[in-house]
Order: sequence, then C-alpha cells, then structure tokens
Amino acid sequence: MKIIAQLSRIFVGVLFILSGLVKLNDPMGFSYKLEEYFSEAVLNLPFLIPYAVALAVVLVIAEVVLGVALLVGYKRKWTLTLLFLMIIFFTFLTFYSAYYNKVTDCGCFGDAIALTPWGSFTKDVVLLVLLLIILRDREVVQPLFPGKVNGTLVFISLVLSGFMGYWVLNHLPLKDFRAYKVGTDIMKGMEIPEDAPRAVYEMSFYYDVNGEERKFSDKELTKLPEGAKFIRREDKLISEGFQPAIHDLSMDKDGEDFLGEMLAEPKLVWIIAYDLTRADEKGLEAMKDFANKAIVNGYIVAGMSASAQNLVEEVQKKYNLPFDFYSCDGTTLKTIERGNPSIVVLENGVIVEKKHWNDREKVTLK
Repeated sequence: MKIIAQLSRIFVGVLFILSGLVKLNDPMGFSYKLEEYFSEAVLNLPFLIPYAVALAVVLVIAEVVLGVALLVGYKRKWTLTLLFLMIIFFTFLTFYSAYYNKVTDCGCFGDAIALTPWGSFTKDVVLLVLLLIILRDREVVQPLFPGKVNGTLVFISLVLSGFMGYWVLNHLPLKDFRAYKVGTDIMKGMEIPEDAPRAVYEMSFYYDVNGEERKFSDKELTKLPEGAKFIRREDKLISEGFQPAIHDLSMDKDGEDFLGEMLAEPKLVWIIAYDLTRADEKGLEAMKDFANKAIVNGYIVAGMSASAQNLVEEVQKKYNLPFDFYSCDGTTLKTIERGNPSIVVLENGVIVEKKHWNDREKVTLK
C-alpha cells in the first residue's frame, strides 16, 4: 500500500504544480472565474469580487508551492493539511458548478484544457481520494534531500511563482491559449461549415383547453382540441450544435455593427478596455499618445468596451482620446485581451500583435 501512497504523492504533487503553472500563466482569467462564483447568481458573495485578482494569484501560487513541498517532503503536516483544505475548497466549487450548472468551466487548467463541470468535479474527487491515501500512509512523505535543501527549493518555487504572477499581470500571459491569439484570422474563426451539426431543441407548446393548461409537442399541433388557446412556447436544448471558435464578437455603434467593415482594413488597432470603471488610469492616459502615433502611421484606431455610452463619453473627454469607442460583449473583450486597457493590431482581419498597455512602446507600427 505504501507504493500506492508514494505514486499518489507524485501524481498529486505534479498535478498541483502543472495546474498552478497553467493558471499562473493567466491569473486574470482565473480571477474572472472567481468573480463568476462570487456573483449574486452563484454564491452571492459580491463583497469578494474586488479581491478576486489577489485571491486568484494567492491560490495559484499556493498550488505550485504546495505541489513542490509535497514532492520534496517539506513540512509534512502543514503541507498535507493545506493540500486537504485546498482540495476540499475546489471540490465544493466544482460540485456547486456542476450540480447547479452555474459556472460552465471551473478554470482548473485555465484556457489550456477546458473541462466540463462534472469532469472538473470528478477530477477533484479523484485528487481527494489520492490525498486521503497519502494521509493514511503519511510516513511516505519524507524529505527528499538532506539539510535545508528542501526548504530552499520550496522558497525558490515561491519566489519564481510570485515573479511570474507579477510579470503576467503587468504584461500578458506567456502563452496565449485563447481563440484570439496572434496569427488568428477572425473572419475564418467565425465561419460555420455548411455540414456543421445544428443545435437540436425540444419544443413544447402550452394551450388552454377548457380552462386547463396542457402541453403539446410540435408534432401534435395538427391535432389540437377544438377551442384550444395558445399560452406560451418553451424550447429545451437537447444537443448543442457547432459553435465557431470566435463568436459574440461585434463592433456596435449607434445601432450598427461595423465589424465586417473594420476587419477589411489593412491597418487596424483595437484599444481594448472591457470595463472603463476598472481600467488603469495610467493606461488610459497613455492611450492618447499611442493612438496619435498609430494614426500618423496610417492606422484606423478603434476603442472596444462594454461600458455604457455616458461613461465612454466621460472617459474620451477626460483623457482626450482621439478615437471612437465601439460596443462589444464584456466577456468577449476579456477573452480577447487580459490587460485593461490593452492593444491589438490587425491587418486585414488577422491579429498580428497583442500588447499590454505597459508594453505600448514595443508595438510595431509599420
């Protein structure tokens, strides 16, 4: 049984390190998932939303450090206790997500590996079982190296994880796993093949029949009782159809979508600020000079935000921004870019460069 416990120790340690590193590559993405959990529609803990980014960074760094501590056998009691508490926490979140279908992706492995809610919960249950095996035979968790080497390795993992978190928050993810990575042709990403499977729905029709509400399928509509009065229709999704990698993307202004027209431009720059109330003020200030530089170089510059029009106008006036904003879904904008604000350079609808506002001087404007 000790062999099983030892293998469990290695598996749990490695998985925690990999899971933490993937999320540490994009802590903003993980913070968005935490915000979903904290929302009134899920756990109803809105007071935690302002701290989502900090919690995300702490949790993912803890994953990496605890994984390393487990592998090198550092502070066995504390390491196993904290791992147990963390797995219980994640198991609760994934079960809640799966059972109530509130958050469709827990973000366990960021955007690198998408798991269904029940898949995420199953993964956490397996981890919990393996950890219980380790706890039963905890003597297998012994220091891997003599002296202070184990503590030094754990400290190094803490420092490197902290630096990585700081770097990606002030720049962009080291590896972009999303649908809007550099090299993406947006129009092709939105295409739906002619032979693609369509969504299948079960349609139910409710009628008042002699004062009683009755349900009929679409096939029974030709056999309705005499005098039946229609009440409502309900559609139940049976199977999802094909969904293109890029969807819900638009550039709305004054009730018109300019996306197709803009993507045809040979030189286009998007300034992404999904929520202007949460945008970095220094970043917004910097966008004035950057946009002017891009315009001089022949680029069309367009702001993209999900904020209300009155707020957009206030920001444009306050920072004297030389470009118009277009409206787009906030979730889509957060998927395109993690910085707020950030920069996307496109040529004929193809993404050729993405930069955080801190790296605006590194943007190549031809």
